[in-house]
Formats: sequence, C-alpha cells, structure tokens
Amino acid sequence: MRSLTRDALSWYISQNPKKWANWVSMASDFMDRFRFNTENTPDIFYIQNLKKKSTETFRQYTTRWRSEAAKVRPPLEEEQMNKFFVRAQDSQYYEMLMVIKNHNFSDIIKLGERIEEGIKSGMVTNFEVLQATNIALQLGGILKKKEVGAVMVA
Repeated sequence: MRSLTRDALSWYISQNPKKWANWVSMASDFMDRFRFNTENTPDIFYIQNLKKKSTETFRQYTTRWRSEAAKVRPPLEEEQMNKFFVRAQDSQYYEMLMVIKNHNFSDIIKLGERIEEGIKSGMVTNFEVLQATNIALQLGGILKKKEVGAVMVA
C-alpha cells in the first residue's frame, strides 16, 4: 500500500480487504483494474505528436516528452529518440534543431532553450505569431472589403 499513488491508492483504500482470500486474489483484482496501463504504452506516432504546451518552458516540455518516449515499446535507441523529438517540434524549433539531431539529447535541450530565449527576446522570429498576425490582417482586409461593398450596395 505504501508504494501506491493516485488512482491505485484510491482504489485500494476503497476496497474491503476481507474479500481477498490471499495475496494472489488481491493482485489479480488490481491487475484487472489497471491492466490498461501496461497495454496502453505510447508509440512512435504518439510521441511525434506530443507538442509543447503554451504554459510550459522548453525544458519542462523536453522532460515530459522524454518521459513519454521512455515508455515506448520496443525501446528506442538514443539516435531514434533524438530524431523523433526533433520531428515533433514546431517550425521555429525544428528548423534550428534539425542540424544537431545526431547529438546528445542534452545538447538538443540546450539549443532549444537558446531558441526559446531568442523568441522571448525578439531575436528569433516566432512563426506562429507571424502566421496568426497575417491571418488576422487578411481577415481584417476581407471584412473591410465586405463593409465597403455593403455600404455601396445599400
């Protein structure tokens, strides 16, 4: 019981220990309840689509990503893991990280942090912001044309 956490601990606490005749029956009930955790391991497709959340730093993201990648079965080689991590990046990170994908994961993290700092300081262009601004400007132009057209028709 001391090693259980979250859902497993809640499940165990809510059980009546008298229903189990022995350790094997309790273990069997536990496995029936939580077997999906062992059968639902992340695959390559999952980790390639694991994106950075807007609320996390690059380092927090890499830690989360690496933790998930470690669960992939069969286990990935270091070089494969680096390649899939680089592929999972947004464009501004991908373009700069792809040149060092054959290095250590720690080197990739360091460069990613530098890119993140460059984006924050304005030295590196954030393509997502540029795309959003461009779309907003295009939509604004379309709306103005419709307004002008509506005034001319009215």
